[in-house]
Amino acid sequence: MRDIIGALMPGWRSGATAGLATVVRTFESAPRPAGASMLVAPDGTVTGSVSGGCVEGVVYDLASQVAADGRPVLVRYGISDDDAFSVGLTCGGILDVFVEPVSQQTFAQLEAVRADIDESRPVAVATVIEHPDADMVGRHLVVRPTGFEGNLGSDRANRAVSDDARGLLAAGRNTTLTYGPDGERQGEGMRVFVNSQAPRPRMFVFGAIDFAAALTRLAAFLGYRVTVCDAREVFATPARFPGADEVIIAWPHRYLAEQITAGLVDSRSVICVLTHDPKFDVPLLELALRAPQVAYIGAMGSRRTHADRLSRLRDAGLVDAELARLHSPIGLDLGSRTPEETAVSIAAEIIAGQWGGTGEPLGNLGERIHHDDLPEPAERAAR
Repeated sequence: MRDIIGALMPGWRSGATAGLATVVRTFESAPRPAGASMLVAPDGTVTGSVSGGCVEGVVYDLASQVAADGRPVLVRYGISDDDAFSVGLTCGGILDVFVEPVSQQTFAQLEAVRADIDESRPVAVATVIEHPDADMVGRHLVVRPTGFEGNLGSDRANRAVSDDARGLLAAGRNTTLTYGPDGERQGEGMRVFVNSQAPRPRMFVFGAIDFAAALTRLAAFLGYRVTVCDAREVFATPARFPGADEVIIAWPHRYLAEQITAGLVDSRSVICVLTHDPKFDVPLLELALRAPQVAYIGAMGSRRTHADRLSRLRDAGLVDAELARLHSPIGLDLGSRTPEETAVSIAAEIIAGQWGGTGEPLGNLGERIHHDDLPEPAERAAR
């Protein structure tokens, strides 16, 4: 939703109706994850994608029809021969796609959701995608950490879905949940897709060098909120880092300590140390490696620099389990030379760690291309 909401708002504000298609479940080698969306605006223009090109044509037609007749539908595009050739889904995957009309009448809370996204406030949209009562399909519940807005038909359903959606929002995950028609946790009949719009994950880039400038541009493209930090005022300027959301002049370890204390470093955060200067690196990495778990900690430098850095960190009291969290020398072996190529190498290692990739050429692997999501937490197991 984050990618298409800007294109969605003009038609919504004008009182028109758009067609919105959202991937709500995937199987096998599906090309796009749950939450991927394609918008067909009232004027027929398209924003976003549900399959990277495989079924866009047929989904466009369906979204246009749904916008016209106002009836939401849940469809599955599979890998049978007929389906593959009729809609072009030849990648071997299966997609469940929910297509709904979006207007002020069908989604009155959309303006508030847009404000939450713009201000980086966590918000989740829970949408009924299947229900015995057709009038319930397409209803929304907007869930925030402090409460919810909307109505799924009963207080029981509202509370059950909002409780579960908060857990998904905290983890930044999208998924489909199943309940009884009135929100019964052990029942079936109502399926709800939760689209979590958590704030963008953060990337902290320490070291205002040319490699950092290339990395910030790529990180912004990948959806990170990027902070560049360096103690050297002459190098740390916004003009040198147009891809960064903010450029901070401060001693790196002091700035990171402030961010950790403020609760602004979490399990999705990425820390890239590009200074390769011990007076900056060692106190910064000592703090980062002892901090609450983050997604990735990488440090630039030669193998000799890395060995010296490890020695200094051990002298500071870090143990092997803490040092094992450090990716250094940073990045995958791509044969990189330029700052831009090095940025791709670093981003590739971060992505591989996030999704369990091996870094091997796909042609050398016999397994399926798309890795499954990380194991889902048992959000409802104790309820």
